[in-house]
Amino acid sequence: MSAVLHTEAKLARDARAWLLLISLLVIALDRVTKLLVARKVAMGSAVTVIPHVFRITHVLNTGAAFSMFAESASPLAVRIGLVAFSIVATVAVLAMLWRYGKTWSLASIGFALVLGGAVGNLYDRVALHYVIDFLEVTIVHYHWPDFNVADSAISVGAVLLLAEIIWPRTTHESADEATTEQVRRA
Repeated sequence: MSAVLHTEAKLARDARAWLLLISLLVIALDRVTKLLVARKVAMGSAVTVIPHVFRITHVLNTGAAFSMFAESASPLAVRIGLVAFSIVATVAVLAMLWRYGKTWSLASIGFALVLGGAVGNLYDRVALHYVIDFLEVTIVHYHWPDFNVADSAISVGAVLLLAEIIWPRTTHESADEATTEQVRRA
């Protein structure tokens, strides 16, 4: 009986299921927003949300981030390369999430967001041969390249990973967690 309770307590503390749920929510939100844009906004047009700052657009990106390689002489090679890279990156991020996602941290949440974003854009590349971008931001004279929910999740996830690297949990916090774990086991 004690072994069953210990296993149940351990599973309840494991954050990986919740982190995978975050990834799934990112994928779902990415798909829904891309489908809405594809249905409601004509290709190449835009809907102004905040004049001179933010618009909802409908553009197709056959390249990588910021449309790199979009004008390549060999679009098929670019697509295959991007799909292969995305698959490798997705598997690597999933492995990192599984390894470090046992507990909640900036890094584990970052991995969950990056995984969801990577899968969201990978789906587009495989199913559609392009990625739908629709968020356009202009700040003063700087125009940011159009992006989507998946790109946003990847960017926020990367920032969280960097924050974990720059400001890691202190050994004091780790000792407190170890003490808490020992108390739970007793």
